[in-house]
Amino acid sequence: MKVLRTPDEAFAGIDDFPFAPHYAEIADRQDGTALRVHYVDEGPRDGPVVLMMHGEPSWCYLYRHMIGPVAAAGFRVLAPDLIGFGKSDKPAAKSDYSYARHIAWMRSWLEQLDLKNITLVCQDWGSLIGLRLVAEMPERFSGVVLSNGGLPEGGPAPRAFAIWRAFSKWSPLFPIGKIVSAGTARGLSQAEIAAYDAPFPDSRYKAGARIFPSFVPFENNVAVPDQKRAWQVFDQWTKPFLCCFADQDKITRGGESRFIGRVPGTAGQNHRTLRGGHFIQEDDPQGFVECVLEVAGK
Repeated sequence: MKVLRTPDEAFAGIDDFPFAPHYAEIADRQDGTALRVHYVDEGPRDGPVVLMMHGEPSWCYLYRHMIGPVAAAGFRVLAPDLIGFGKSDKPAAKSDYSYARHIAWMRSWLEQLDLKNITLVCQDWGSLIGLRLVAEMPERFSGVVLSNGGLPEGGPAPRAFAIWRAFSKWSPLFPIGKIVSAGTARGLSQAEIAAYDAPFPDSRYKAGARIFPSFVPFENNVAVPDQKRAWQVFDQWTKPFLCCFADQDKITRGGESRFIGRVPGTAGQNHRTLRGGHFIQEDDPQGFVECVLEVAGK
């Protein structure tokens, strides 16, 4: 596959992301293509791991207000960029991406770092990929903190999501920074919008971001059987599982009802509603951090 790599200078103007870059090279399991994964790695290397996974169409910059406080509490915080996003490599063709491939890429990265005792912190596609990783490697995970995401297993797509899916597929313009800003309650500054645009110097770099919404397994999506197998794991999951969805997210609002009561690990957790939109890391990072520390500290 043809692979693009955003030049480092594209990120030079970002002044609110003080984290050193780390890189790991993985091999695609289908054709062997080498792919570079970028990740943040902060806090004590021997501390319990907190894995912060971003979604669509963001990158680990999304967690910049959360990484420091969680690392300062004694945890090793890792925040990777999914392939196709941020400082990670970007396959150039939409056909190079699939839901299964994304999971395989991140599993290769996680296994290469040999991460264990992990608290997964996830939102949006960070949950669709992260929760599948938990289901495939439950022994490596000790807890889950979920906001504004899910693990769909078929059924109709919510209207708001169907509109977003059509936009991502057909709109001639795909202004990523403005899209993220529109998904917040507070709105982003021009500098923050530019930071979300930075990984994508031009439209050639946006194949992954464009195709992602089409992979969400509603209706008769090819991934539905795999989702159902993952749910078999979560139907038996007794480790802590805390939901903290946002009060103003039109796409996932109420999504915690699919987990609370069904996943045994949700029992006794202090589930709560955070204040903000879809990208809750921008609107209520402190509230999200409190949820993370509550689960990771158990």
